[in-house]
Amino acid sequence: MIKVIGFDADDTLWDYEYIYHEAKPKIAKILGGSENYDELFYQLDQAEVRNISLYGYGVKSYALSMLENVARFTGKSFDSDQLIQLIELIRDMLTENFPINPYAEEVLSALSSEYDLILITKGEGYEQERKVERSGLAGYFNAIEVVSYKTEAIYRKVLKRNSIASENFLMVGNSLKSDILPVINIGGKAVHIPHEVAWFHEDVSDHEREAIDYFQLEHLGQLLELVQRLAPRI
Repeated sequence: MIKVIGFDADDTLWDYEYIYHEAKPKIAKILGGSENYDELFYQLDQAEVRNISLYGYGVKSYALSMLENVARFTGKSFDSDQLIQLIELIRDMLTENFPINPYAEEVLSALSSEYDLILITKGEGYEQERKVERSGLAGYFNAIEVVSYKTEAIYRKVLKRNSIASENFLMVGNSLKSDILPVINIGGKAVHIPHEVAWFHEDVSDHEREAIDYFQLEHLGQLLELVQRLAPRI
């Protein structure tokens, strides 16, 4: 029986990945906009993945990888004015308003009356805490966990810390790699709600996807009906 429902934050309860995508043409404009920057952004994507073990996830991690690759790409033509503009861009990314999922409040309000809810969000602590506070959704959760990664080991620690048995846990998120596979693998259940904007690092192989049993919805608004339908069984 499900007693606790976990929610991912970014691109599940609110949209955020688009901020990274929208930053790329802004970076190109700052750098002059006359060159083909495909290689720069390809290298930036690779650097982000390579640096995860050092910087973790989030805008600040993105900024470090971005500045590293811009400096290498532009060489001596990279000047202090451009650096200031890039830093201002990062500041704007950190403070930009992000749209809350239109179904989030309705779903959380309804479920919180019957289940304990826990928010499990991946990223840099202060950055994620600010987003949770700005979202206005924090009050629906019995616990809020900001983690550096979402692995089987991390989920086990989070569940143990909150006295949750894996067989009583249902996770809801947009990433098969971070929100679905590790939860299924430790004995929980999961609901995948794909987001239209996704980071390639969260991709999984067809084999991994087909090897697990999970629920999939088109949008968050369908979650209440699914939980009600499954309640006798879950």
